[in-house]
Amino acid sequence: MQLYALQCCSLAQPQENLGQLRQLMQPLLAQPGPKLVVLPECALCFDGPTGQWQALAEPLGQGPMQQALSQLAMEFSCILVAGTVPIQADDGRAYAASLVFDDQGRRIGHYNKIHLFDVDVDDATGRYRESDTTCPGEHIEVIDTAAGRIGVAVCYDLRFPELFRALAAEGADVVVVPSAFTHKTGEAHWRALLQTRALENQLYLVAANQTGTHARGRQTWGHSMIVDPWGQVLDELAQQPGLATARFDQQRITEIRRAMPVLNHIRLPLGVRERKK
Repeated sequence: MQLYALQCCSLAQPQENLGQLRQLMQPLLAQPGPKLVVLPECALCFDGPTGQWQALAEPLGQGPMQQALSQLAMEFSCILVAGTVPIQADDGRAYAASLVFDDQGRRIGHYNKIHLFDVDVDDATGRYRESDTTCPGEHIEVIDTAAGRIGVAVCYDLRFPELFRALAAEGADVVVVPSAFTHKTGEAHWRALLQTRALENQLYLVAANQTGTHARGRQTWGHSMIVDPWGQVLDELAQQPGLATARFDQQRITEIRRAMPVLNHIRLPLGVRERKK
């Protein structure tokens, strides 16, 4: 299995972004064998006008964006992690849903982003309040695929190690991380967070990030990368659009977990054990 993290500078309109994705994925047509391709967060609509996120939201399993992503998975014969698209929520907001399609275009899983980016950053945007338009998810997602068991996280989720530990406990061999990390926070923390989440859980991380300056001036960090279970960066882009790639090696995971079985050595702190009684 070959792993790919696609990096792009998404615009506001889905059709423009679909054309960009198809162009960046062209090298995959010459690559035989199974492939896992991870798209960035908000791959089809990013930094658009106020209200666009909810206006574009589709019912789960229906709509032109989901149909187009299913077609991409079939066209390039890959497992496609399309992160994220707006999916309708009952409260008038939309879920930030990472949809996973197999190489036949069938949706085999989806994950609604749990941790929402409500923070202040010293950049041109300044104030981020994702919860104004996005409904938080409530469930983790681990999917059986030809690439092993895949766990799904999104962007700000990286700052919450409990989520990744839960994915590892459910048997994840690979965690995919569609992201739109800001330039400011990405420069400071992106690589450190990815390497830490990979090595502490002894799994592969495939992190696809947005890059560049977007429609309304939002700036993202790029540096999409693939990290192995030892915390080693196998491939990393700079800030140009493109594909980071590496080979998935199940034996590598097995060897590391056998030699250093940290996941079997987890003990709750004494105070936590006492509170649970």
